[in-house]
Amino acid sequence: MNEHIPENLDDAASVDAATHYEISSFLSNEAALLDAGHYTGWMSLLTEDIQYRMPISVTVARGDAGAEPLGGMAHFDEDYYSLGKRVARLEGDHAWTEDPPSRTRRFITNQRGFFGSTEDEYLAYSYLLVFRSRLDVRPPEWVSAQRRDVLRRVGTSLRLARRDITIDESVLRTQNLAIFL
Repeated sequence: MNEHIPENLDDAASVDAATHYEISSFLSNEAALLDAGHYTGWMSLLTEDIQYRMPISVTVARGDAGAEPLGGMAHFDEDYYSLGKRVARLEGDHAWTEDPPSRTRRFITNQRGFFGSTEDEYLAYSYLLVFRSRLDVRPPEWVSAQRRDVLRRVGTSLRLARRDITIDESVLRTQNLAIFL
């Protein structure tokens, strides 16, 4: 799954109400699993060919191409194997960046669903706001982003096949990226 997820959806067909509800429910359930620290459960929502990316953006002048990824660089560009390794570390004794674990709350809004390039895929666009608190001495952190997802029907349920995350700041103000967005 290396195809580009379109940013311009002028010609995209919106999904029907039932499919929109299914997409919205998927995104809400995913957020609940992550907030509760159920990472193995979250992994069960992914396809084995998942591509999970957060490209680095640069700010450019008005009239230019907008915030574009910087030369293909990314804060992370992961697959099922690397995500599984992160989950194993988080659930083990070696995740010092998450000991004690962060308290997170993910707010998923402005959800829109479109038919994908194949019959079993959907494009899901959403906004994400993550509240994160760690320890008692650090101020809380906020991460605001847009997510562009490809959801694929596997059997009777949806699975996440691709996620592109575009944060709203060009400089991350969070302590680390040990949490999933």
